[in-house]
Amino acid sequence: MFHSSGKPNKANRIWPRLCDAVLNTLRIGHREERHVNPDALSVSAMANEDAKDDSQRLLADAVGRELRDSVIAAMRRLKPRHRAVLTFRCFRQMEYQDIAHSLQCSEFAAKIQFYRAKMALQKQLSRQGFGRGAFLAGLILFGKITAQSEAAAKSLAISAATTKVGVAAGLAAVATTKTAVLSVAAAGVIAIGTIAGTSKPQHTGQTDPDQSKAISTITDSLAAVGKGVYEYWHYYPHGTRGPVMMRLLKWDARAKQSYCQWLQNETANYFFDRNDNTVYIRNHRVWHEDHSVWRLPTDNAVLRKSLALAEPDALPIEYVNGQGAGLLVIMKQDQQAHRSQITRNLNVLDEPYFLYDWPSRTRLIDARDTMHERGWTYFTISGRIGENDVSGQGRIPFVHATSKWHYPWLKMTIGNKLRLVDTGTEARLYDGANKLIKEYIGGSFFQSLPRPWMGLHAVDTVRRDAARADASFSTEFIRRDNTAKVTVRTDRIEMVYTIDLLKDVVESIAFSRNGVPEGMLEFAYLQDIEEAAKDFVSPRQESPPKWRRDRLGILWLANLMDARW
Repeated sequence: MFHSSGKPNKANRIWPRLCDAVLNTLRIGHREERHVNPDALSVSAMANEDAKDDSQRLLADAVGRELRDSVIAAMRRLKPRHRAVLTFRCFRQMEYQDIAHSLQCSEFAAKIQFYRAKMALQKQLSRQGFGRGAFLAGLILFGKITAQSEAAAKSLAISAATTKVGVAAGLAAVATTKTAVLSVAAAGVIAIGTIAGTSKPQHTGQTDPDQSKAISTITDSLAAVGKGVYEYWHYYPHGTRGPVMMRLLKWDARAKQSYCQWLQNETANYFFDRNDNTVYIRNHRVWHEDHSVWRLPTDNAVLRKSLALAEPDALPIEYVNGQGAGLLVIMKQDQQAHRSQITRNLNVLDEPYFLYDWPSRTRLIDARDTMHERGWTYFTISGRIGENDVSGQGRIPFVHATSKWHYPWLKMTIGNKLRLVDTGTEARLYDGANKLIKEYIGGSFFQSLPRPWMGLHAVDTVRRDAARADASFSTEFIRRDNTAKVTVRTDRIEMVYTIDLLKDVVESIAFSRNGVPEGMLEFAYLQDIEEAAKDFVSPRQESPPKWRRDRLGILWLANLMDARW
């Protein structure tokens, strides 16, 4: 910590900063372990595991199996932030000001969080048959259960003073619980709201008759809409302009048990088939079966208006005005079609919600091709626009986890007139004499291409880019070929995107003017890159100044035909 950040400005911040460094190291290590061994033991899986090591044998000697399972069942039903704040306060013995620093909120907000966590655990313990005063005993038992050694288990103690938050925080927590509105977002912690609506969750996916079940879609699994409770999760680790991670959580009709039906996180796309207890890892992200454009609850007013004009019959969704890194939006649908939206600023990517965390006995089938399993690949571009031949190459990450080290880049030449270079953070256009014509700092030529690492399917990325540019579009889904054709129209140019739905990539873009064909670009993606790697040299990526940002939308590709720059 000292090597990387130097001497702390304030002495009282040494412990919180050291704690942050340790926690981040643990998160990274846990994530890597999960990647290598998906069946690694977690809080969510502990209830299903038999006693196998010394700590679990210690548990069997210390408490009965039934008591152990009851305590773990209560803890695993807590929300991640509640488990976190209970761990910080009770097991790590952290002061509230240090907890506030770790959670990036005020000290008062940290006390509110802890009080709400106490209430939640007490509620879960009561469901397991414990009395009203079992909160402290339940915490101690859980601490002993998860202790790494017999000595640590015996020495664990939690005083009643540790669990006190003060009258003001307790009253605030109780008041906000009853009204279901907690407005402390200004302190940087959480904003919860309940909104009534009438729309139903949309089916997603596309039936695939030619492929195995390993790359089947989720349409059949969602056929029973209305027979339970659904939660759509949207997580923005770097803010609403960055990538989005999504998951669909389904509860039974009594809202007692839940399971994750599909998950799209920073490493892969998962679909859980409950009928055969199998999780399939797939190339593609989900799309709507009714062919409508995927909307996000954080879409701005301009994009919402454009999509509403393009698809007036699409089912509406509720929107939030959340901002900042770490934003989570949960949209809940129950039998009465009521929706609630929750936004908060906590890092949940390392929680089980956004990790592969289905039951340990679940089968895992990796149905990805080589390039998607790798997480990125190189691609080539060939074709012509008007009278000019076009050639190019680039690199594309498929998931957010690979986008940092294998960032997207693109190099393309159009005849002997134009050359464009895109490093992912800045884009430049040169003439035939290698003279800079235009520079886009913060822009990217990928605005006309799929960006799977951002979290949406190519068919939705292209259409949303068209909507942002106020261009009309139409979509044709061809089931027999598992492709989609998205036609984007301007006042002078028409572009037809052919998209492979299962590989989640653009295969070609055809250009025409007034119905007359004027060119086509074709894209080829490399499965094996070892021998070809020497032919793909990425342009140098630099960090551009944050104050300069030029707009570069989907229509830059149409502008190539008219040389409008």
